[in-house]
Amino acid sequence: MPELDHGVPSEAPPPVPPPLSDVADVPRRTPAEEARTLLAATNVATLATLSDDGGPWGSMVTYAALPDGSPVLCVSQLAEHGRNLARDPRASLVVVDPAPVTDPLSAGRVTLAGAVQRPEGEAREAARAAYLAAVASGRYYIDYTDFSLYVLRVERVRWVGGYGRMSSAEGAEYAVAQPDPIGDARGAVDHLNADHADALLAMAHALGGYPDATSARCTAADRYGLDLVLETPRGTAPARVGFAAPVTEAGGLRAAAVELTRRARASSSSP
Repeated sequence: MPELDHGVPSEAPPPVPPPLSDVADVPRRTPAEEARTLLAATNVATLATLSDDGGPWGSMVTYAALPDGSPVLCVSQLAEHGRNLARDPRASLVVVDPAPVTDPLSAGRVTLAGAVQRPEGEAREAARAAYLAAVASGRYYIDYTDFSLYVLRVERVRWVGGYGRMSSAEGAEYAVAQPDPIGDARGAVDHLNADHADALLAMAHALGGYPDATSARCTAADRYGLDLVLETPRGTAPARVGFAAPVTEAGGLRAAAVELTRRARASSSSP
């Protein structure tokens, strides 16, 4: 099969200036980690099932997630998707980043594909507890006789992080990955840009490979580090700077950013 690429209808963008000094290889979240992080960010998704004629059927649903990331659904046999699942367990779930963005196609999203199972015994109690913890309104209908609990056993994962950022993962990778404890870092990113532009520039100079940067703006933060966009006399460039150790707690981003600033400034002052 021939390699596919965009047909660019206009002039190519200006080249990205390369770093002027060696930089550390900062890890990024794996596609499985990205998927688990997105799943933990909301409880609303689009469920795709197969109708009795074999055609696709999409429905908005709420969900919970078990410790291994398996989505828990509670659906009614009165709904077409509920009847579809009872007849054919094959399904997929699409979860989209709930934070508003200017361009919806630049938002993160993930598709989880597999087959549903109706849990029994202790597994059913665990699924029920997870659903009630994630979906407050579930208590009003979860015990109706027409509603059933299903667990989607994920076999395949497709993550899209926006334009040009996408990858796949197997179900086993997804099951052992962990959601990023930082979660939605937009507030922290805004704070860094508003109050700590000098620290971001120091990071760009000392750790990002761009000692000629004139300004730096943070665009994202995760458990492993910060993404920056830099302005230099040679043009605009992306950079990534890493924390000394991955963040393991929800409140650990601030301490990691402070340590990163100290390290950058200490490196800048070295001969």
